[in-house]
Amino acid sequence: MTPDEADRLPEVVDAALALGRALRACGWMIATAESCTGGAIARALTEVGGASAWFERGFVTYSDQAKIDLLGVSAETLAATGAVSEAVAAQMADGALNRSRAQIALSVTGIAGPGGATPGKPVGTVCFGWAAIDAAPVTETAHFAGDRAAVRRAAALHALRGARRLLAERTGVEDGGLKTNS
Repeated sequence: MTPDEADRLPEVVDAALALGRALRACGWMIATAESCTGGAIARALTEVGGASAWFERGFVTYSDQAKIDLLGVSAETLAATGAVSEAVAAQMADGALNRSRAQIALSVTGIAGPGGATPGKPVGTVCFGWAAIDAAPVTETAHFAGDRAAVRRAAALHALRGARRLLAERTGVEDGGLKTNS
């Protein structure tokens, strides 16, 4: 993300700040494992001073080997499912959680384009993983339209919102306050 891109991504930064408020309120930290977003999520999470209270670390694991080396993703899983799969997203999120002091982690792996599509996995296919302490990872696949920048922006926003939902489910904290049942 170039410096001026952050100015064009207010929705992503707003989602990151909302997640940060909720993390701070419950005393949890987050780690990120990014592939197709290339660090954009970590960048958004650190847009405000004081983020070190709730942002523990980020892994940018663009290559398969980086996923193996830094996050412990199984080479067998990569060979069987490809890097863009929920199985890999789950292992990435688990790896980020287990290789940090965070209590929650998110992961993103996908095909932002313009190339890279494979049969069954068109450009815009993105797999997500969210992991929290004492819980099995949650995964999801989404398909986003648009050019490379649009896919990456949509993926970052989706990952942040998913982390906020998981945090609320696990802790009852949402937006820096207590979740209501209304």
